[in-house]
Amino acid sequence: MALEEALGRREYAVGETRRPFVPVEQSSAALTAEPVADVVADDRRRRGDDDHRDDRQAPLRCVDAGGDQRGLARQPKARGFEADDREQKHEAVVLDEVRHSIVQPSHGLDCGPVRIGVPREVQPGERRVALVPDVVARLSGGGFEVVVEREAGGAASFTDASYDGAGAQLVSDAFDVDAVVKVRKPTEAELEKLRDGRVLVGFLEPLTDPDGVEQLAARGVTAFAMESIPRITRAQPMDALSSQSTVSGYKAVLLAAERLPRFFPMLMTAAGTVPPAKVLVLGAGVAGLQAIATARRLGAVVTGFDVRPVVQEQVESLGASFLDLGVRGEETEGGYARELTEAQQRQQQDELAARIPDFDVVITTALIPGRPAPRLIPESAVAAMRPGSVIVDLAAEAGGNCEVTDPGSEVERDGVSVVGLLNLPSTMPYHASQLYARNVAALLQHLAPDGELTLDWDDEITAGACVTRAKAAA
Repeated sequence: MALEEALGRREYAVGETRRPFVPVEQSSAALTAEPVADVVADDRRRRGDDDHRDDRQAPLRCVDAGGDQRGLARQPKARGFEADDREQKHEAVVLDEVRHSIVQPSHGLDCGPVRIGVPREVQPGERRVALVPDVVARLSGGGFEVVVEREAGGAASFTDASYDGAGAQLVSDAFDVDAVVKVRKPTEAELEKLRDGRVLVGFLEPLTDPDGVEQLAARGVTAFAMESIPRITRAQPMDALSSQSTVSGYKAVLLAAERLPRFFPMLMTAAGTVPPAKVLVLGAGVAGLQAIATARRLGAVVTGFDVRPVVQEQVESLGASFLDLGVRGEETEGGYARELTEAQQRQQQDELAARIPDFDVVITTALIPGRPAPRLIPESAVAAMRPGSVIVDLAAEAGGNCEVTDPGSEVERDGVSVVGLLNLPSTMPYHASQLYARNVAALLQHLAPDGELTLDWDDEITAGACVTRAKAAA
């Protein structure tokens, strides 16, 4: 049965684009750097766990093979995907991409001791690795067996010798295991290596690549998407979106500082005083807050903007000013800004177009999960900026917040540099891999607390992160 038929065409639609995206507007702070971590964590504690549950990842209603409904009842209208009748050993059930729900039995599954495989990333430009040596050592000491493909960590400056010293087994093929952990979704060649009933963990892009999810389901793979981790306090150590967004926010400021033909800090010299650069950060999620903190450390005068009034305190606590345009957006249960109405979007664009020429650097971070990025900066605003100004668009992978952005490249328009580079965490692979590996290890230890894979489908984290599941045929 086709996936769209199994899920229903109306619910199957996930927006007008299938571009990969990296949602940078997260508010988890488990692994964010220095002041940003404290700011966001304090905000979470003030609101409590229930205020940070993404409405796309509400608890689900489980259905067993006989059709009986079990488990939690908040999630409505979940539908399954039946594998081809020729599959004798397993059938797969697929996530409803819009709701992040999954049809599955509510009992646990004991698969015995877990053998984890770490393949080398083969996506173009990807330099990260899913597990780093110190995390491998911790997992090995916790009852896991870890095998690592030779040269898997080379691009991130982790040698084979360091993995060997951490207790990993070096192999030429890391797919003959119980669980494969990756950074990026598998390629076609890698899909062929995934066996029936195996576990896959990584950034799988379930909202923007439903065809890839369907392929995983057809192969009977139990897949956990790191971007689908529920946004609750208990899951903060697994929140890979936030850890990688921290890297993106930091690197965005460095890119801007490198390209700006001015100093960032104020300098007082014998030749006179040099005024500081003025930086505007649009969006105050993890990436935005990290960009604010980094720009402040470099000495710039920083202003932050977000349609959520609740983040004003966080912006100001980092030493930045808050730009109030009079546009108010509601916040979802998961901490995201809800999409503005057309009238609000026009008002926001007009107000920003009038303010943006006052700044030397603009860093944009606004994203809506599974949707094209909102357009915040029209071409007319770019034309009004001073020559030499810089825009760094962290939403480029979803189309960009700036009308001029060309995803994957840098362009110059009217003397203004517009940077739309993709996958910034991969440009800092050492620390990006360290943070990601800790997220992955936290998830693995949650799924297999005693070194044995016991998947509890009534658990909010297990169910929320799972996008496809293989189950034994009746």
